[in-house]
Amino acid sequence: MRPSPTRRTVLTATAAGAAALTATGTAEAAPTSADRPPATAQRPTRELRALLREIDAVRIEATVRRLVSFGTRHTLSVQDDPDRGIGAARDWLLAELTSCAEASGGRMTVELQSYVQEPAPRIPTPTKITNVVATLRGSVTPERVYVVSGHYDSRVTDVMDAMSDAPGADDDASGVAVVLELARVMAKRRPASTIVFAAVAGEEQGLFGSAYLAQQLKAAGTDVQGMFTNDIVGSATADDGTRDPYTIRLFTEGVPSSETPEQAALRRSVGGENDSATRQLARFVRDVADNDATGMRVRVIYRRDRYLRGGDHIPFLERGYPAARFTEPAEDFAHQHQNVRVDDTGKQYGDLPEFCDFPFTARVAKVNAAALWTLAQAPGTPKNPRIITSNLTNSTSLTWARGPEPDLAGYEVVWRETTSPEWTHVLPVGDATTHEVDLSKDNVFFGVRAVNRSGLRSPVAFPSPQS
Repeated sequence: MRPSPTRRTVLTATAAGAAALTATGTAEAAPTSADRPPATAQRPTRELRALLREIDAVRIEATVRRLVSFGTRHTLSVQDDPDRGIGAARDWLLAELTSCAEASGGRMTVELQSYVQEPAPRIPTPTKITNVVATLRGSVTPERVYVVSGHYDSRVTDVMDAMSDAPGADDDASGVAVVLELARVMAKRRPASTIVFAAVAGEEQGLFGSAYLAQQLKAAGTDVQGMFTNDIVGSATADDGTRDPYTIRLFTEGVPSSETPEQAALRRSVGGENDSATRQLARFVRDVADNDATGMRVRVIYRRDRYLRGGDHIPFLERGYPAARFTEPAEDFAHQHQNVRVDDTGKQYGDLPEFCDFPFTARVAKVNAAALWTLAQAPGTPKNPRIITSNLTNSTSLTWARGPEPDLAGYEVVWRETTSPEWTHVLPVGDATTHEVDLSKDNVFFGVRAVNRSGLRSPVAFPSPQS
Protein backbone atom coordinates (compact mmCIF):
# COMPACT_ATOMS: atom_id res chain seq x y z
CA MET A 1 0.00 0.00 0.00
CA ARG A 2 1.40 3.39 -0.98
CA PRO A 3 1.80 5.90 1.84
CA SER A 4 -0.75 8.68 1.94
CA PRO A 5 0.25 12.31 1.88
CA THR A 6 0.46 13.89 5.29
CA ARG A 7 -1.22 17.00 6.57
CA ARG A 8 2.20 18.63 6.55
CA THR A 9 2.80 17.98 2.83
CA VAL A 10 -0.65 19.21 1.89
CA LEU A 11 -0.29 22.34 3.98
CA THR A 12 3.09 22.99 2.36
CA ALA A 13 1.60 22.65 -1.13
CA THR A 14 -1.27 24.93 -0.17
CA ALA A 15 1.14 27.54 1.15
CA ALA A 16 3.18 27.35 -2.06
CA GLY A 17 0.04 27.96 -4.07
CA ALA A 18 -0.85 30.93 -1.91
CA ALA A 19 2.64 32.35 -2.41
CA ALA A 20 1.97 32.48 -6.15
CA LEU A 21 -0.76 35.04 -5.58
CA THR A 22 0.12 38.57 -6.52
CA ALA A 23 -0.54 41.60 -4.39
CA THR A 24 -3.84 42.04 -6.21
CA GLY A 25 -4.95 38.57 -5.16
CA THR A 26 -4.68 36.88 -8.55
CA ALA A 27 -2.56 33.84 -9.40
CA GLU A 28 -1.03 35.23 -12.57
CA ALA A 29 1.48 32.41 -13.05
CA ALA A 30 -0.93 29.57 -12.35
CA PRO A 31 -2.84 28.10 -15.27
CA THR A 32 -6.61 28.18 -15.01
CA SER A 33 -8.90 25.19 -15.40
CA ALA A 34 -9.48 26.32 -18.99
CA ASP A 35 -5.74 25.99 -19.69
CA ARG A 36 -5.17 22.53 -18.28
CA PRO A 37 -7.16 19.32 -17.91
CA PRO A 38 -8.43 18.18 -14.51
CA ALA A 39 -6.17 15.96 -12.40
CA THR A 40 -8.47 13.05 -13.24
CA ALA A 41 -8.33 13.54 -17.04
CA GLN A 42 -7.73 10.47 -19.23
CA ARG A 43 -6.03 10.73 -22.59
CA PRO A 44 -7.79 8.99 -25.50
CA THR A 45 -6.47 5.52 -26.26
CA ARG A 46 -5.41 4.44 -29.73
CA GLU A 47 -8.56 2.30 -29.92
CA LEU A 48 -10.77 5.28 -29.09
CA ARG A 49 -9.04 7.56 -31.60
CA ALA A 50 -9.62 4.99 -34.33
CA LEU A 51 -13.31 4.80 -33.41
CA LEU A 52 -13.70 8.59 -33.46
CA ARG A 53 -12.13 8.85 -36.91
CA GLU A 54 -15.00 6.74 -38.30
CA ILE A 55 -17.72 9.20 -37.28
CA ASP A 56 -18.99 10.73 -40.50
CA ALA A 57 -20.65 14.15 -40.84
CA VAL A 58 -21.99 13.18 -44.27
CA ARG A 59 -23.90 10.23 -42.80
CA ILE A 60 -25.23 12.45 -40.01
CA GLU A 61 -26.50 14.95 -42.57
CA ALA A 62 -28.17 12.17 -44.57
CA THR A 63 -29.97 10.94 -41.45
CA VAL A 64 -31.24 14.42 -40.57
CA ARG A 65 -32.49 15.05 -44.10
CA ARG A 66 -34.20 11.64 -44.27
CA LEU A 67 -36.05 12.26 -41.03
CA VAL A 68 -37.10 15.71 -42.25
CA SER A 69 -38.45 14.11 -45.45
CA PHE A 70 -41.31 12.46 -43.51
CA GLY A 71 -43.02 15.86 -43.33
CA THR A 72 -44.03 15.64 -39.70
CA ARG A 73 -43.02 13.27 -36.94
CA HIS A 74 -45.53 14.56 -34.44
CA THR A 75 -46.47 11.92 -31.87
CA LEU A 76 -50.15 12.30 -32.82
CA SER A 77 -49.49 12.10 -36.57
CA VAL A 78 -50.40 9.17 -38.79
CA GLN A 79 -48.71 5.86 -37.95
CA ASP A 80 -49.66 3.72 -40.98
CA ASP A 81 -48.59 5.92 -43.91
CA PRO A 82 -45.36 4.61 -45.52
CA ASP A 83 -44.17 8.10 -46.50
CA ARG A 84 -45.41 10.65 -43.97
CA GLY A 85 -45.75 10.84 -40.22
CA ILE A 86 -44.21 9.30 -37.17
CA GLY A 87 -44.99 5.75 -38.26
CA ALA A 88 -42.93 6.12 -41.43
CA ALA A 89 -40.05 7.56 -39.40
CA ARG A 90 -40.32 4.70 -36.91
CA ASP A 91 -40.13 2.06 -39.64
CA TRP A 92 -37.14 3.74 -41.29
CA LEU A 93 -35.27 3.94 -37.98
CA LEU A 94 -35.96 0.27 -37.34
CA ALA A 95 -34.51 -0.62 -40.74
CA GLU A 96 -31.42 1.57 -40.18
CA LEU A 97 -30.62 0.11 -36.76
CA THR A 98 -31.26 -3.40 -38.03
CA SER A 99 -28.73 -2.72 -40.78
CA CYS A 100 -26.23 -1.53 -38.17
CA ALA A 101 -26.79 -4.71 -36.18
CA GLU A 102 -25.79 -6.90 -39.12
CA ALA A 103 -22.14 -5.97 -38.49
CA SER A 104 -22.28 -7.02 -34.83
CA GLY A 105 -22.10 -10.79 -35.21
CA GLY A 106 -25.30 -11.15 -33.20
CA ARG A 107 -24.18 -8.92 -30.32
CA MET A 108 -26.62 -6.12 -31.23
CA THR A 109 -30.36 -6.72 -31.12
CA VAL A 110 -33.04 -4.27 -32.27
CA GLU A 111 -36.64 -3.95 -31.10
CA LEU A 112 -39.70 -1.75 -31.26
CA GLN A 113 -40.68 -0.93 -27.69
CA SER A 114 -44.36 0.06 -27.78
CA TYR A 115 -47.13 0.85 -25.34
CA VAL A 116 -50.43 2.73 -25.41
CA GLN A 117 -50.36 6.06 -23.61
CA GLU A 118 -53.69 6.91 -22.03
CA PRO A 119 -55.05 10.48 -22.37
CA ALA A 120 -52.88 13.16 -20.76
CA PRO A 121 -52.61 16.97 -21.10
CA ARG A 122 -50.97 16.69 -24.56
CA ILE A 123 -52.40 13.27 -25.49
CA PRO A 124 -56.14 13.68 -26.24
CA THR A 125 -56.88 10.02 -27.03
CA PRO A 126 -55.13 6.70 -26.32
CA THR A 127 -52.01 6.78 -28.49
CA LYS A 128 -49.40 4.15 -29.30
CA ILE A 129 -45.91 5.40 -28.52
CA THR A 130 -42.97 3.44 -29.88
CA ASN A 131 -39.28 3.63 -29.09
CA VAL A 132 -36.76 2.12 -31.50
CA VAL A 133 -34.07 0.50 -29.37
CA ALA A 134 -30.80 -1.24 -30.27
CA THR A 135 -28.86 -3.05 -27.54
CA LEU A 136 -25.18 -3.89 -28.01
CA ARG A 137 -24.46 -6.54 -25.40
CA GLY A 138 -21.22 -6.26 -23.47
CA SER A 139 -18.69 -9.07 -23.78
CA VAL A 140 -17.30 -8.98 -20.21
CA THR A 141 -19.72 -7.25 -17.83
CA PRO A 142 -22.98 -7.20 -19.80
CA GLU A 143 -25.03 -6.50 -16.67
CA ARG A 144 -23.57 -2.97 -16.54
CA VAL A 145 -25.49 -0.71 -18.96
CA TYR A 146 -25.09 2.73 -20.54
CA VAL A 147 -27.83 4.46 -22.55
CA VAL A 148 -27.71 7.12 -25.26
CA SER A 149 -30.86 8.62 -26.79
CA GLY A 150 -32.40 11.21 -29.07
CA HIS A 151 -36.12 11.78 -29.68
CA TYR A 152 -37.51 11.33 -33.16
CA ASP A 153 -40.85 13.07 -32.70
CA SER A 154 -41.20 16.73 -33.74
CA ARG A 155 -43.60 19.66 -33.34
CA VAL A 156 -44.49 23.17 -34.53
CA THR A 157 -45.75 26.25 -32.68
CA ASP A 158 -48.97 24.57 -31.53
CA VAL A 159 -47.87 21.45 -29.67
CA MET A 160 -51.19 19.78 -30.58
CA ASP A 161 -50.85 20.42 -34.34
CA ALA A 162 -50.22 16.98 -35.84
CA MET A 163 -50.95 17.98 -39.46
CA SER A 164 -48.58 20.83 -40.36
CA ASP A 165 -45.08 20.14 -41.60
CA ALA A 166 -42.78 19.79 -38.57
CA PRO A 167 -39.32 19.13 -40.01
CA GLY A 168 -37.58 18.91 -36.62
CA ALA A 169 -34.08 18.99 -38.11
CA ASP A 170 -32.30 20.34 -35.03
CA ASP A 171 -35.00 19.30 -32.52
CA ASP A 172 -34.33 16.47 -32.65
CA ALA A 173 -33.30 14.75 -35.85
CA SER A 174 -29.79 15.91 -34.93
CA GLY A 175 -29.84 13.90 -31.69
CA VAL A 176 -31.22 10.83 -33.43
CA ALA A 177 -28.50 11.15 -36.07
CA VAL A 178 -25.90 11.06 -33.29
CA VAL A 179 -27.47 7.89 -31.88
CA LEU A 180 -27.56 6.16 -35.28
CA GLU A 181 -23.96 7.09 -36.07
CA LEU A 182 -22.79 5.77 -32.69
CA ALA A 183 -24.70 2.53 -33.27
CA ARG A 184 -23.15 2.14 -36.72
CA VAL A 185 -19.57 2.70 -35.52
CA MET A 186 -19.83 0.64 -32.34
CA ALA A 187 -21.82 -2.33 -33.67
CA LYS A 188 -18.70 -3.92 -35.18
CA ARG A 189 -16.77 -3.56 -31.91
CA ARG A 190 -16.86 -5.43 -28.61
CA PRO A 191 -17.56 -3.18 -25.64
CA ALA A 192 -16.98 -4.80 -22.27
CA SER A 193 -20.30 -3.47 -20.97
CA THR A 194 -23.68 -3.07 -22.64
CA ILE A 195 -24.66 0.06 -24.60
CA VAL A 196 -28.28 0.89 -25.45
CA PHE A 197 -28.99 3.16 -28.44
CA ALA A 198 -32.52 4.58 -28.30
CA ALA A 199 -34.64 6.74 -30.60
CA VAL A 200 -37.57 7.63 -28.38
CA ALA A 201 -40.96 9.13 -29.17
CA GLY A 202 -43.41 11.30 -27.25
CA GLU A 203 -40.82 13.77 -25.96
CA GLU A 204 -42.64 16.89 -27.10
CA GLN A 205 -45.90 15.63 -25.60
CA GLY A 206 -44.41 14.93 -22.16
CA LEU A 207 -41.25 12.75 -22.22
CA PHE A 208 -43.44 9.66 -22.58
CA GLY A 209 -41.13 7.43 -24.60
CA SER A 210 -38.11 7.98 -22.40
CA ALA A 211 -40.21 7.53 -19.26
CA TYR A 212 -41.37 4.16 -20.58
CA LEU A 213 -37.81 3.12 -21.47
CA ALA A 214 -36.49 4.19 -18.06
CA GLN A 215 -39.30 2.39 -16.25
CA GLN A 216 -38.73 -0.82 -18.21
CA LEU A 217 -35.06 -0.76 -17.26
CA LYS A 218 -35.89 0.01 -13.63
CA ALA A 219 -38.47 -2.76 -13.40
CA ALA A 220 -35.90 -5.23 -14.75
CA GLY A 221 -33.38 -4.16 -12.09
CA THR A 222 -30.95 -2.97 -14.78
CA ASP A 223 -27.71 -1.46 -13.52
CA VAL A 224 -27.73 1.70 -15.66
CA GLN A 225 -24.56 3.56 -14.65
CA GLY A 226 -24.92 6.40 -17.12
CA MET A 227 -27.44 7.88 -19.56
CA PHE A 228 -27.03 10.71 -22.10
CA THR A 229 -29.72 12.33 -24.17
CA ASN A 230 -28.81 14.40 -27.22
CA ASP A 231 -31.49 17.01 -27.80
CA ILE A 232 -30.91 20.04 -30.05
CA VAL A 233 -27.31 19.32 -31.03
CA GLY A 234 -27.53 20.41 -34.67
CA SER A 235 -26.30 24.00 -34.75
CA ALA A 236 -23.53 26.17 -33.35
CA THR A 237 -25.20 29.47 -34.35
CA ALA A 238 -27.13 31.56 -31.82
CA ASP A 239 -30.13 33.80 -32.51
CA ASP A 240 -27.83 36.83 -32.92
CA GLY A 241 -25.66 35.08 -35.50
CA THR A 242 -22.69 34.43 -33.23
CA ARG A 243 -21.07 31.01 -33.54
CA ASP A 244 -19.41 28.68 -31.04
CA PRO A 245 -18.73 25.54 -33.11
CA TYR A 246 -16.37 23.85 -30.66
CA THR A 247 -18.47 23.88 -27.47
CA ILE A 248 -21.23 21.56 -26.33
CA ARG A 249 -23.27 22.11 -23.18
CA LEU A 250 -23.85 19.25 -20.75
CA PHE A 251 -26.72 19.84 -18.32
CA THR A 252 -26.29 17.99 -15.03
CA GLU A 253 -28.36 18.17 -11.88
CA GLY A 254 -26.77 18.40 -8.42
CA VAL A 255 -29.33 17.41 -5.79
CA PRO A 256 -30.78 14.14 -7.15
CA SER A 257 -34.38 14.17 -8.39
CA SER A 258 -34.82 10.81 -6.65
CA GLU A 259 -33.43 11.95 -3.28
CA THR A 260 -35.34 10.68 -0.24
CA PRO A 261 -35.96 12.80 2.89
CA GLU A 262 -33.34 10.73 4.71
CA GLN A 263 -30.78 11.32 1.97
CA ALA A 264 -31.60 15.04 1.95
CA ALA A 265 -31.00 15.27 5.69
CA LEU A 266 -27.65 13.50 5.29
CA ARG A 267 -26.62 15.79 2.44
CA ARG A 268 -27.49 18.89 4.46
CA SER A 269 -25.30 17.68 7.31
CA VAL A 270 -22.14 16.76 5.35
CA GLY A 271 -22.44 18.50 1.96
CA GLY A 272 -22.36 16.89 -1.46
CA GLU A 273 -24.76 19.16 -3.36
CA ASN A 274 -22.21 19.13 -6.18
CA ASP A 275 -21.38 15.44 -5.87
CA SER A 276 -24.38 13.52 -7.15
CA ALA A 277 -23.71 10.54 -9.40
CA THR A 278 -24.77 12.75 -12.31
CA ARG A 279 -22.19 15.41 -11.46
CA GLN A 280 -19.53 12.68 -11.27
CA LEU A 281 -20.69 11.47 -14.68
CA ALA A 282 -20.30 15.02 -16.03
CA ARG A 283 -16.79 15.27 -14.63
CA PHE A 284 -16.01 11.95 -16.32
CA VAL A 285 -17.24 13.29 -19.67
CA ARG A 286 -14.89 16.24 -19.34
CA ASP A 287 -12.08 13.91 -18.33
CA VAL A 288 -12.34 11.78 -21.47
CA ALA A 289 -14.01 13.95 -24.13
CA ASP A 290 -12.70 17.50 -23.71
CA ASN A 291 -9.53 17.08 -25.79
CA ASP A 292 -7.94 17.12 -29.23
CA ALA A 293 -9.48 13.79 -30.23
CA THR A 294 -13.01 15.25 -30.21
CA GLY A 295 -12.00 18.83 -30.97
CA MET A 296 -14.61 20.00 -28.48
CA ARG A 297 -14.92 21.83 -25.19
CA VAL A 298 -17.50 20.31 -22.85
CA ARG A 299 -19.21 23.12 -20.94
CA VAL A 300 -20.79 21.53 -17.88
CA ILE A 301 -23.89 23.40 -16.71
CA TYR A 302 -24.92 22.94 -13.08
CA ARG A 303 -28.63 22.67 -13.89
CA ARG A 304 -30.93 19.77 -14.68
CA ASP A 305 -32.08 21.55 -17.85
CA ARG A 306 -32.74 24.98 -19.34
CA TYR A 307 -35.43 27.33 -18.05
CA LEU A 308 -38.97 26.35 -19.16
CA ARG A 309 -37.66 23.18 -20.85
CA GLY A 310 -37.13 19.51 -20.11
CA GLY A 311 -35.53 16.49 -21.74
CA ASP A 312 -35.43 12.73 -21.91
CA HIS A 313 -32.77 12.43 -19.20
CA ILE A 314 -35.29 13.55 -16.56
CA PRO A 315 -37.25 10.25 -16.33
CA PHE A 316 -33.94 8.47 -15.77
CA LEU A 317 -32.99 10.94 -13.03
CA GLU A 318 -36.36 10.44 -11.38
CA ARG A 319 -35.65 6.72 -11.18
CA GLY A 320 -32.25 7.19 -9.60
CA TYR A 321 -30.05 6.76 -12.68
CA PRO A 322 -27.16 9.15 -13.46
CA ALA A 323 -28.26 11.04 -16.57
CA ALA A 324 -27.35 14.25 -18.41
CA ARG A 325 -28.34 16.25 -21.46
CA PHE A 326 -26.19 17.42 -24.37
CA THR A 327 -27.43 20.63 -26.05
CA GLU A 328 -25.81 23.06 -28.47
CA PRO A 329 -24.00 26.10 -26.96
CA ALA A 330 -26.63 28.78 -27.74
CA GLU A 331 -29.99 28.14 -29.34
CA ASP A 332 -31.85 29.99 -32.10
CA PHE A 333 -35.50 29.79 -31.08
CA ALA A 334 -36.70 30.83 -34.53
CA HIS A 335 -35.62 27.38 -35.70
CA GLN A 336 -37.29 25.17 -33.12
CA HIS A 337 -40.94 24.72 -32.09
CA GLN A 338 -42.00 27.02 -34.97
CA ASN A 339 -44.27 26.72 -37.99
CA VAL A 340 -42.31 26.90 -41.23
CA ARG A 341 -42.92 30.39 -42.58
CA VAL A 342 -41.33 33.67 -43.71
CA ASP A 343 -42.46 36.81 -41.86
CA ASP A 344 -42.98 40.32 -43.23
CA THR A 345 -39.30 41.16 -42.77
CA GLY A 346 -38.17 38.15 -44.80
CA LYS A 347 -37.02 36.19 -41.76
CA GLN A 348 -37.27 32.42 -42.17
CA TYR A 349 -38.81 30.45 -39.30
CA GLY A 350 -38.91 26.70 -38.86
CA ASP A 351 -36.62 23.86 -37.86
CA LEU A 352 -35.11 23.27 -41.29
CA PRO A 353 -31.91 21.39 -42.20
CA GLU A 354 -30.34 24.43 -43.84
CA PHE A 355 -29.87 25.89 -40.37
CA CYS A 356 -27.91 22.85 -39.15
CA ASP A 357 -24.14 22.52 -38.93
CA PHE A 358 -23.37 18.87 -39.63
CA PRO A 359 -19.62 18.92 -38.88
CA PHE A 360 -20.56 20.38 -35.49
CA THR A 361 -23.02 17.54 -34.87
CA ALA A 362 -20.33 15.05 -35.86
CA ARG A 363 -18.07 16.52 -33.19
CA VAL A 364 -20.91 16.20 -30.66
CA ALA A 365 -21.14 12.54 -31.69
CA LYS A 366 -17.42 12.21 -30.97
CA VAL A 367 -17.94 13.60 -27.45
CA ASN A 368 -20.68 11.04 -26.88
CA ALA A 369 -18.56 8.27 -28.34
CA ALA A 370 -15.55 9.13 -26.18
CA ALA A 371 -17.69 9.10 -23.05
CA LEU A 372 -19.71 5.97 -23.85
CA TRP A 373 -16.84 3.87 -25.15
CA THR A 374 -14.59 4.71 -22.23
CA LEU A 375 -17.40 4.04 -19.76
CA ALA A 376 -18.08 0.69 -21.38
CA GLN A 377 -14.40 -0.37 -21.46
CA ALA A 378 -13.40 0.97 -18.02
CA PRO A 379 -14.37 -0.59 -14.69
CA GLY A 380 -17.75 0.29 -13.26
CA THR A 381 -18.24 3.05 -10.72
CA PRO A 382 -17.26 1.67 -7.28
CA LYS A 383 -20.18 0.44 -5.21
CA ASN A 384 -20.95 1.21 -1.57
CA PRO A 385 -18.25 3.85 -0.96
CA ARG A 386 -18.20 4.87 2.70
CA ILE A 387 -16.31 7.38 4.81
CA ILE A 388 -15.91 6.12 8.37
CA THR A 389 -17.24 8.53 10.97
CA SER A 390 -17.27 6.37 14.12
CA ASN A 391 -14.51 8.42 15.80
CA LEU A 392 -13.37 12.03 15.94
CA THR A 393 -10.04 12.03 14.10
CA ASN A 394 -8.03 14.30 11.82
CA SER A 395 -7.53 11.51 9.27
CA THR A 396 -9.98 9.91 6.86
CA SER A 397 -10.76 6.21 6.42
CA LEU A 398 -12.56 5.14 3.25
CA THR A 399 -14.05 1.79 2.28
CA TRP A 400 -15.74 0.44 -0.85
CA ALA A 401 -16.79 -2.84 -2.45
CA ARG A 402 -14.45 -4.54 -4.91
CA GLY A 403 -15.80 -4.63 -8.46
CA PRO A 404 -16.43 -7.81 -10.50
CA GLU A 405 -14.27 -6.92 -13.52
CA PRO A 406 -11.67 -9.61 -14.35
CA ASP A 407 -9.13 -6.99 -15.46
CA LEU A 408 -9.50 -4.81 -12.37
CA ALA A 409 -6.08 -3.47 -11.31
CA GLY A 410 -7.00 -1.39 -8.28
CA TYR A 411 -8.37 1.91 -7.04
CA GLU A 412 -7.54 5.56 -6.65
CA VAL A 413 -8.62 7.96 -3.94
CA VAL A 414 -9.30 11.49 -5.16
CA TRP A 415 -9.99 14.70 -3.28
CA ARG A 416 -10.47 18.42 -3.67
CA GLU A 417 -11.18 21.52 -1.65
CA THR A 418 -14.89 21.87 -0.85
CA THR A 419 -14.97 25.03 -2.96
CA SER A 420 -13.40 23.41 -6.03
CA PRO A 421 -15.58 22.09 -8.88
CA GLU A 422 -12.97 19.57 -10.07
CA TRP A 423 -10.99 16.79 -8.40
CA THR A 424 -7.47 18.14 -7.88
CA HIS A 425 -5.55 15.25 -6.26
CA VAL A 426 -5.27 11.56 -7.18
CA LEU A 427 -3.71 8.89 -4.97
CA PRO A 428 -3.23 5.27 -6.20
CA VAL A 429 -4.05 2.85 -3.36
CA GLY A 430 -3.69 -0.53 -5.08
CA ASP A 431 -6.12 -3.44 -5.22
CA ALA A 432 -7.69 -2.69 -1.85
CA THR A 433 -11.13 -1.98 -0.46
CA THR A 434 -10.08 0.39 2.31
CA HIS A 435 -7.58 3.20 2.72
CA GLU A 436 -6.73 5.81 5.32
CA VAL A 437 -5.59 9.28 4.25
CA ASP A 438 -3.85 11.61 6.69
CA LEU A 439 -6.21 14.47 5.82
CA SER A 440 -9.27 15.65 7.71
CA LYS A 441 -12.59 14.60 6.21
CA ASP A 442 -13.96 17.88 7.60
CA ASN A 443 -11.84 19.99 5.25
CA VAL A 444 -12.01 18.35 1.82
CA PHE A 445 -14.27 16.16 -0.31
CA PHE A 446 -13.11 12.61 -1.09
CA GLY A 447 -14.00 10.11 -3.80
CA VAL A 448 -12.93 6.70 -5.11
CA ARG A 449 -12.52 5.43 -8.66
CA ALA A 450 -11.50 2.08 -10.13
CA VAL A 451 -8.66 1.38 -12.57
CA ASN A 452 -8.23 -1.58 -14.94
CA ARG A 453 -5.04 -3.12 -16.30
CA SER A 454 -5.31 -1.00 -19.46
CA GLY A 455 -5.21 2.14 -17.33
CA LEU A 456 -8.83 3.14 -17.92
CA ARG A 457 -10.55 4.78 -14.96
CA SER A 458 -14.17 4.69 -13.85
CA PRO A 459 -16.25 7.70 -12.83
CA VAL A 460 -15.68 8.76 -9.24
CA ALA A 461 -17.94 7.45 -6.48
CA PHE A 462 -18.74 9.90 -3.67
CA PRO A 463 -18.77 8.26 -0.23
CA SER A 464 -21.57 8.35 2.32
CA PRO A 465 -20.75 8.55 6.04
CA GLN A 466 -20.78 5.32 8.02
CA SER A 467 -20.68 5.46 11.80
